[in-house]
Amino acid sequence: MSKMIMNDLSAAPYSSSTQQETNTTQLEHRIEEVLVALRRVIRATDLHSKHLAKTTGLTAPQILILQTIRNLGQVTIGEIAHDVSLSQATVTTILDRLEKRELIYRKRSLTDRRKVHAYLTEDAEEILQGAPIPLQDQLARQFGHLKEWEQTMLISSLQRVAQMMDAHDIDAAPVLDVGKLDRQSHDHHSPWQYDDIHRHSTKK
Repeated sequence: MSKMIMNDLSAAPYSSSTQQETNTTQLEHRIEEVLVALRRVIRATDLHSKHLAKTTGLTAPQILILQTIRNLGQVTIGEIAHDVSLSQATVTTILDRLEKRELIYRKRSLTDRRKVHAYLTEDAEEILQGAPIPLQDQLARQFGHLKEWEQTMLISSLQRVAQMMDAHDIDAAPVLDVGKLDRQSHDHHSPWQYDDIHRHSTKK
């Protein structure tokens, strides 16, 4: 009887240690899964931005604003900013870049000279017709197919991840893109020039 008790006592620390090791391994595996998922999101966003640049010479925010002008028609800067949830200063900078590329033009309203409307050029219409579907549109479509409780759980989880990464106070616009939203795109390169740049960089 005493031997059985001694065996039980000696096995207890081993069992506890094994359980702790198992828990640690499981935790490490879950952390890896989180990091892989985050990496995939970042990578997918980056690849899509590069694909947009290669096929259109534009950034995701620039495409978004062109689509907004097309959808709303005669539209002011303030209306564009409200629709895409960006500041008027950011939208103005993006419009300036698009105007330099002759993809939009601006005209004062005939009825209210205080208002300036933005319009698409034929080149912009052509680019939009061949542009790939924005990544955030794909996300929004699939998100809309989720049940309400799934949407709420997903939002809560992502907000918690942002908080865990000390990113909850960072000012961010609802645009799925990397880098500054009003950055200069590679707008003077054709798709063939992008291929040349890629080949040149891989030779180094």
